[in-house]
Amino acid sequence: MIDIKKKLQDEIAVLEHEFHVELPREILKARAHGDLSENAEYHAAKDRQGFVNARLGQLRKRLSELSMVDFTKIPIGKVGLGSTVVVLDTKREEEITYYLVTSEEADAANGRISTTSPIGRALLGKEEGDVVKVTSPGGSKDLEIRKLTTIHDAAK
Repeated sequence: MIDIKKKLQDEIAVLEHEFHVELPREILKARAHGDLSENAEYHAAKDRQGFVNARLGQLRKRLSELSMVDFTKIPIGKVGLGSTVVVLDTKREEEITYYLVTSEEADAANGRISTTSPIGRALLGKEEGDVVKVTSPGGSKDLEIRKLTTIHDAAK
């Protein structure tokens, strides 16, 4: 969680520099070329300024949301953010390990799934021994929770 906050803060710093230093310089330079109605450099810089401003708003909002995560409200003994879950795909008789993370940290190829993904949503709040049915674009499957390590267990 700390890594994602740092990543967001770093992106905010880069975009703020672009928004407050680089783009105003580009706009002034483009204005010096005269007629703004046919000035592609000016319009490109203004468009980029709008995009950067919108992205800054999104990043600040997400950083604020992450700052409000109350780790004491993540259930003990149940799947939640930060949990490592070993499941058995009952149809394929294959064990799979998932680590539940935020959407920014998700990397399905490496078993890091978002709590908002179909599998993540199905697993949330479940316990060892539970069987969950997951419906995704690839079809449905039943997953039996074999082993669960929560964020609380990992902190011990």
